[in-house]
Amino acid sequence: MRLKERLPLLILLLLGSSLVPVEAQYFRNSGYWKTHRGEYMLGLGISNFLGELGGRNQIGSPFVWDLEFSQTKPAGSLGYRYYIAEKQALRLNLTYGILAGNDNLTTETFRQNRNLNFRTDVFELQFCYELHLYKEELGHVYDLRGVKGTKSSRVGLYFFVGGGGFYFNPKTKINNSFVDLKPLGTEGQGLPGGAEEYDLFQPCVMGGIGLRKALSKQWSAGIELQYTKTFTDYIDDVSTVYYDPNALAVAHGDLAALIANPALNTVEAGGVYATAPNQQRGDPTDLDAYLFFKVQFHYKIYKYKTQGGHKYRTRIRRQKMRVLRTKGLNEFARLPKGSLACLG
Repeated sequence: MRLKERLPLLILLLLGSSLVPVEAQYFRNSGYWKTHRGEYMLGLGISNFLGELGGRNQIGSPFVWDLEFSQTKPAGSLGYRYYIAEKQALRLNLTYGILAGNDNLTTETFRQNRNLNFRTDVFELQFCYELHLYKEELGHVYDLRGVKGTKSSRVGLYFFVGGGGFYFNPKTKINNSFVDLKPLGTEGQGLPGGAEEYDLFQPCVMGGIGLRKALSKQWSAGIELQYTKTFTDYIDDVSTVYYDPNALAVAHGDLAALIANPALNTVEAGGVYATAPNQQRGDPTDLDAYLFFKVQFHYKIYKYKTQGGHKYRTRIRRQKMRVLRTKGLNEFARLPKGSLACLG
């Protein structure tokens, strides 16, 4: 009779043992991601400009092939990520960077003769969609307390695309001080026959790729590369053609005429200097862009539920299953000797 009374307990124990891995897998693979859908992000890195000023020692080098590495400047960002699915997320990010370019850093003839330079702070606000092809993992398969084993080495990989806006204000350095360029109308903005005025707030689109590695249950770190394409050609205040220096001097002063055309006058085309009025100063068909490369730190916000006035983690069910399993093993240990043989 004693053995018959314990048969239901043995069956329950066997069923419970088979359910524990399923329960653990549920938290890890099915709904576990919902316990940390939100993340705070901090990024520290560098920025670089892609536009008319500076660049490689040749004309016609678009995209990243025109980078001037000596003009790399610092950048930083703060953001928030929210997972809408296990491998899909939305994020809001505010990034600050410095962009700069200088014609005297290139040996390309026309750029060097132009002799322009600029520097600007950039504040970018973005809203992006992320696709995480691989998610970083940490710990053991079932994440059981006290269980030792080999930790996962998978690195997370994700891509992102999005849009937003940014603020900039180009300046040039002259006599060891920086001067705002927009008020000077260097290409005749606001004057007869001159270029159109440009706004310091502009829209942009961006995309990129990131890698991340888990450091702990809540912290992870990685790297991210972002390319931003703008809808303006005036981040560096250079886009169209040279304007009449005499008209600029009358409208904005001699300093404006000097800053608009500080050329070395070493290049001529048909007996006319390459920087004469109406000669090419920039390329309005090639809009400006910039790059951010950052080291990212992510902090997961774990979800809490409330029951009976007490807070507990959503994974508490797994701990309860572990307690039930332990109790079942203790009951099994109390079976009289030889009972298993009787079962056979």
